[in-house]
Amino acid sequence: MRVHRKTRSRAKAMRWPMTRAETILWTRLQRARLMGLHFRKQHPVGPYIADFACVKARLVVEVDGETHWREAERMRDARRTAFLEAEGWTILRVWNADVYSNEEGVVETIGRYAANGIAGRGLPLPADVRPAPSVSRA
Repeated sequence: MRVHRKTRSRAKAMRWPMTRAETILWTRLQRARLMGLHFRKQHPVGPYIADFACVKARLVVEVDGETHWREAERMRDARRTAFLEAEGWTILRVWNADVYSNEEGVVETIGRYAANGIAGRGLPLPADVRPAPSVSRA
């Protein structure tokens, strides 16, 4: 997908400073620390900029704070999610509070989503990665 030059330069400018929650998460995702997977921060996808993205898994991780409770912001997020999903991306939203209170759990969840995204695309998983079992809803 082609990304507009303006979106790309805006994404580059947004890489610093990050929020506290984004910084905490980035320390766990950068340099392939999570299962050897490569994540990008402030990655442009079409007209949008993802907080974090694993291109191989087609996974976007959004770290949301208080502003995402507002109705206007929720509607904007819904449009953004619909666009990204139509482009083949999976969107995982995590709350700042969850990063602060359960960092390990958030990282494990991201790892499961990434592994499932890679497996779903028929790509080989890194040796130490297994997709999460499917959850059936009764």
